[in-house]
Amino acid sequence: MSERLAPWSEYVELLKPAGELRSLLLDPDSEQLRAELYRQLLMNLSSGYFLYFQSSPEHPDWAPFLNSVFVLQPNPDDTYLLAPVRGDGIYRISGTRGTVKLLTFSTGRNMMGMSAEPGRNFDYFDADDLALGADGTLEVILSAERPTGHKGDWWPLHREAEFILVRQRSYDWGGEQDARLAIERLDPQPPKPRQSIETIDRQMRALLAGFAAQLSRQWLTYQKSARDRGLVNRLEFTTMGNAVGGQYYWQGIFDVAPDEALILETELPETRPYWNVQLNDELWNALEFIYRQSSLNGHQARVDSDGRFRAVIAHVDPGVANWLDPVGSRQGMLIGRWYGCSSTPLPTLTRVRLAEVRRHLPADTPTVTAAGREAQLRARRLGAQLRRRW
Repeated sequence: MSERLAPWSEYVELLKPAGELRSLLLDPDSEQLRAELYRQLLMNLSSGYFLYFQSSPEHPDWAPFLNSVFVLQPNPDDTYLLAPVRGDGIYRISGTRGTVKLLTFSTGRNMMGMSAEPGRNFDYFDADDLALGADGTLEVILSAERPTGHKGDWWPLHREAEFILVRQRSYDWGGEQDARLAIERLDPQPPKPRQSIETIDRQMRALLAGFAAQLSRQWLTYQKSARDRGLVNRLEFTTMGNAVGGQYYWQGIFDVAPDEALILETELPETRPYWNVQLNDELWNALEFIYRQSSLNGHQARVDSDGRFRAVIAHVDPGVANWLDPVGSRQGMLIGRWYGCSSTPLPTLTRVRLAEVRRHLPADTPTVTAAGREAQLRARRLGAQLRRRW
């Protein structure tokens, strides 16, 4: 192309077709959901700027990907970092592991939203498989083949890899220390250049005409498909593309009226290193999970005296520890995870009258007072803010 940039109006025009995504909403006529769709598109643009302009495979750096601001269905226990790579490059990750419950890495191509093609996951790695130093230090090389003479830790980098994704998974929010990580490319590269007009034009078009709408379209379609095939107030297992090794997901659409409640119930695996449940809104965004209790993990949850886990999804506080707050959404996606567990039970959902919730819970279920709930929520919001999220 010539070294002339298109007028700003031409780039703005690229965003207009994204408004057509309204047809994919669970309720296309809802003005509330239309407003939240527009907000989601702005969120995608904000997230996408990091992904398209912060770094490159030649000069990698970690970009914030999903967190409590970029909420297109992150696991509330996870914060995610993304670095671009090339499968023919040689990269080194170094730093300290911290004490988070899990620190894992995965490689793939066609990251969601960044391509119209289906995503592919290649390899999944756990930092605890590395030779960690006494102070938790780590260093690992990623390349297509182990470098000649390298005796330290090494992970294979698939020839088609385009990114490395990091998950920092916290169980005890604020009580665990985050990892500190750096990434560098080791095979020689020229100094990082000033971005050219051609590069800026190409990346802006990819962000405005592609990513902003593609990211929302993928998950609006996914969630609407679940609702349309009748997965309402019942649960099924799903692989989610085998995104996380050793993890089994269960999911379903919750639908609960203001005078109703849904009781989620499951037996628990005998061995359960990590498990959780969360609620998403009608646009697949994780519901507000810092100031509201819309998720619970195995550390936060109360297990009943019979060894089972029960939670109550209701718009009004039911006075039980395991309240899952839908934050005003009548419908949305419920997702749970079993990670590294000895079994993978499928929970059930039972719809009851809100006034009759206690009849469906064990008699010894303790009551959470207003003061107790405030203490629970305060610990939650402080713990969340003490984590690294971007």
